[in-house]
Amino acid sequence: MAAGLATLLLLPRDGLIDPASVDLQEYFRPDQLERAADFRGLQRLLGLAGIALSGLTLAVLALWPPRPVRAALERAGRRPLLGAAAVAVGLSVTVGVVELPLAIWRHERSVDFGLANQALGPWLVDFAKATAVSAVYAGVAGLLAMAIIRRFPRNWWLPGAGLVVAVAVVMVYVQPVLVAPLFNDFEPVRGELRAEVTRLADRAGVDVGEVYRVDASRRTNAINAYVGGIGHTKRVVIYDNLIDDHDPAEVRSVVAHELAHVHYDDLPKGLLWVALVAPAGMFLVQRLAERFARGGLGGPGRPGPAALPAVVLGFALVSFALGCAGNVLSRQVEARADAYALALTDDPRAAIALDRSLALRNLSDPDPPWLYRTLFSTHPPTVERIGFGVAYERERAAERRSGGGDP
Repeated sequence: MAAGLATLLLLPRDGLIDPASVDLQEYFRPDQLERAADFRGLQRLLGLAGIALSGLTLAVLALWPPRPVRAALERAGRRPLLGAAAVAVGLSVTVGVVELPLAIWRHERSVDFGLANQALGPWLVDFAKATAVSAVYAGVAGLLAMAIIRRFPRNWWLPGAGLVVAVAVVMVYVQPVLVAPLFNDFEPVRGELRAEVTRLADRAGVDVGEVYRVDASRRTNAINAYVGGIGHTKRVVIYDNLIDDHDPAEVRSVVAHELAHVHYDDLPKGLLWVALVAPAGMFLVQRLAERFARGGLGGPGRPGPAALPAVVLGFALVSFALGCAGNVLSRQVEARADAYALALTDDPRAAIALDRSLALRNLSDPDPPWLYRTLFSTHPPTVERIGFGVAYERERAAERRSGGGDP
């Protein structure tokens, strides 16, 4: 209910375009659609299997821990805060290792289909880096969570909600400057592209921050761009293969889409959504953890690290459900950004060409299954994004015929 209310509160009310109905056969050959379906079908199943496997792993550790795990949790209880940090790190690494075979399978299929171009060895190095970063986050979060749980054993959900919001803000702030450079090289965009970004930003009336080119092509043939950071770390990041391999008009459409997120303050509003949902979410986490815990989380005395697997399991379940709910908001936000980019560039054909290219290069399913799209998609499907461009083009043509043709 909290997620639904927060979504209704923040859902875009205007600036949207009703997508025109389009026939995918007009934009993709049958073999292209078949290739995307072959790739994405199994990738989706492997992704869902990874979610199920990580959830099952957490359930076993929280509800039926093997004897060595119980012994380790008891030892961690001798120094509750540091022990909680160690337990959180152990949980994070364990889940990562358990998912590794499926992750390797997904990566190798990406290589086989030409989407990824990174050999297994370097990919494993990146996986180890990501696991280490996640472990650091988990260790700090585990220590802070245990401090809150021990200080407020009956109602730790409320300060816990504050911790969730604080961690979300910090992660958004530091991700571009501390974490992302561990995996890629970033360089400021200069020359004509920078000038074009500046012109678009002036038209949009936004302070874009810095614009960076990232060396994504050494890992993938996929193309993308994104907005990251807040405050002094705010930036627009564009994949190098998007800049190098695509028409300037298509790159301009991508930049305009990202500027829309800056214009509408979508990233801060996403953090606001977290803040609105966190209290109810953490209340449910506490209730679930009290049901799951073997270490007396809801009983007398101050809980110790032995209760942490139950807390993490509850948090994982609630986060999964809230993430699916949040995707409803995300899809509408992305649809509004598409509409804003069309108005800012007034170039629907470039936008349509970009949407088609994104689907082909990223091996996206242009029209994924309804249930999967509803639960997991953060963006509208390609068939709708092309429909936005077609609808805009038709509307502009009608305006020109009626004599109101200035963009």
